[in-house]
Amino acid sequence: MTEKNKMNKTHTKVKAKSGPNCKMAMTALALCCFIAPAIAAAPEKAAIYQIFTRLYGNDKQVNKPWGTVAENGVGKFADIDDKALADIKALGITHVWYTGVLHHASVTDYSTYGIGMDDPDVVKGRAGSPYAIRDYYNVDPDLARDPAKRLQEFEALIKRSHNHGLKVIIDIVPNHVARGYDSVTAPDGVKSLGADDNNQLAYSKHNDFYYVPGADFQVPDFGPKDLPLGGAKAPGLDGQFAESPAKWTGNGSRSHQPRVDDWYETVKINYGLRPDGSHDFPSLPADAATWNTTKHGAFWRQQDPQQLPSSWAKMRDIARFWLAKGVDGFRYDMAEMVPVEFWSYLNSDIKRIKPDAMLLAEVYDPSRYRDYLHLGKMDFLYDKVGMYDTLKAVIQGRQGTDSIGLAHEAVADIAPHMLHFLENHDEQRIASPEFAGDPRKALPAMVVSSLLTQAPTLVYFAQELGEDGSEDAGFGKPSRTSIFDYVGVPALQRYRQAKRTGEASPADIAGLRRYYQQLLTLSLNEPALRGELRLLPLPANSLFGFIRQSGPDRLLVLSHFGAEPLALEQQLGPELVAEDHGQQSMILSSLLTDIDGKPIQAELLQGKLRLKLPPYSSAVFRLPVEVGASQ
Repeated sequence: MTEKNKMNKTHTKVKAKSGPNCKMAMTALALCCFIAPAIAAAPEKAAIYQIFTRLYGNDKQVNKPWGTVAENGVGKFADIDDKALADIKALGITHVWYTGVLHHASVTDYSTYGIGMDDPDVVKGRAGSPYAIRDYYNVDPDLARDPAKRLQEFEALIKRSHNHGLKVIIDIVPNHVARGYDSVTAPDGVKSLGADDNNQLAYSKHNDFYYVPGADFQVPDFGPKDLPLGGAKAPGLDGQFAESPAKWTGNGSRSHQPRVDDWYETVKINYGLRPDGSHDFPSLPADAATWNTTKHGAFWRQQDPQQLPSSWAKMRDIARFWLAKGVDGFRYDMAEMVPVEFWSYLNSDIKRIKPDAMLLAEVYDPSRYRDYLHLGKMDFLYDKVGMYDTLKAVIQGRQGTDSIGLAHEAVADIAPHMLHFLENHDEQRIASPEFAGDPRKALPAMVVSSLLTQAPTLVYFAQELGEDGSEDAGFGKPSRTSIFDYVGVPALQRYRQAKRTGEASPADIAGLRRYYQQLLTLSLNEPALRGELRLLPLPANSLFGFIRQSGPDRLLVLSHFGAEPLALEQQLGPELVAEDHGQQSMILSSLLTDIDGKPIQAELLQGKLRLKLPPYSSAVFRLPVEVGASQ
């Protein structure tokens, strides 16, 4: 149930102060609204560090466009050693999402290890897309020092991560797999996806894929700028790929010749959705949104297995395989392209085996959010089209800070379950010219993103170091660190080099990382941040503020998105401070220093707050217990 916001209509006087380098300030800090948690059992705060595993330990600085693994280098599981994990843990991280772990299609030759070559006509980049899975029962040979023992090396990384108090998340890509999918390392008795399909039927409930009967697959009509490997020659690169009949492409294209902008390197998995859009599996009862995972699991166990598409049990068994290896949860790629009933089936089974597993889904349709949480039993969804897009627009000056509150209110009833982030593998780097051009400009947004709700915070590797993603790696283009190519990450390389030699990190990196460390640690440890949220009515041009409260603990958070210092002289509303409170001034020190390590302080005198916020800064003040008419 969603509670309506309780609007407070108290008005206070406004006094503005100006100076040589100060903008005009403010409306009074009266309480605007009270937002109570709509879901009683909010999850524990989590901070997730997403590592693109292939790139993390790569110290080569060649970065040749379309470079081979020998030319540009590649990181290994072993590079994420105890020192690296201790450093990640110290940043204030609870979970590590190892991205690109599963064996995916690639142009690199590992045939000496019994691994067949992938066809470069249906591979993006040289290293390949991590979301074109080739074998769900093994990990990528690029990541192992000994590819023959690649699975054992990943198991060792899981164990190391656990030893440092870090939980491990990996991807499951339910909607599609590589065109050349072939699970040659599956456990005994497990057949590869599609092995028993009747490919003369466009659709059958127990086919794992969809087909285009009577038509052979043709590679896209590549233009000069779209040629595989940038037009370089390579074994097997001949403009053909043997697939007869053709399968539907991962993004749903039913053509035997997908377009260049289709996900042509993948094929779509069939979960029992007929081509006309109707479903071929049992429906959940009307009240299933109120069920817990135990009841969801019982519902599916009562069904005749023949009534369920065969792909369901196969994907369930894949998840069980990785849980048995010690994985603590999954990030589901493009979850909204798979029926919500399947998620009920899968996630209830995962929670039966591992109740504390973290289940995170990529969903972009706000109208479906609550279905995937309440029916699909996801723990967390991407808050991309709401909070991320809004914060990016505020950083870039395209929207005012009032839009942040609106983005939150749209999901207030499910806010603890909406993952917050400013970077991930799909998005532009903050420091890229296409986004902000300067990592400092995003720090107020990072504070809001981390402290506004109990939702998890995601940090993409090297985000905390100011990486700008400017390398032209080949298939992947600048502004986003390429996930398709062999490439180095310069900011991370500089930081790792300093850690190895014992030298001080470059100043631009050290200060930024220290700020992230303060912020993430604060977000995990402050009791007030587990409680209620109250938004403050502040000017929409540069300032956003709120209070988080749990019992007597209250934190006042102010984030200034502007490029100039901001002087505040504000009369606090009666909900924050009694009019006759104290005649002596009180100095409040921010729990968060600025990026240069300087403390931000405010004076509180007779209910009036005075402070000066530097550009792109935030302050987090603990309000004394005795301040306020009531607790």
